[in-house]
Amino acid sequence: MHKVRRLRAMGSMCRQQAAYDPAQRGRFIAEAEYWEKLADFELAAHYEECNAHRSAEANIAASVIPKDTGWKTIVAA
Repeated sequence: MHKVRRLRAMGSMCRQQAAYDPAQRGRFIAEAEYWEKLADFELAAHYEECNAHRSAEANIAASVIPKDTGWKTIVAA
């Protein structure tokens, strides 16, 4: 997550530079979009890794828990 914050900060710096330097505005805006896109990719990769880790834990837990607990469902009539 630290890397995402750093990439977003780079994008923010580029946008600030664009505000202060109208002659180079297009270049700085394009660079800001580049940094923000990298941050988005990094964030997506982080969440995919977290979800893969959770699903692996769920599969392990499901294999450890017995399927037939012996409990029966009682329905009130």
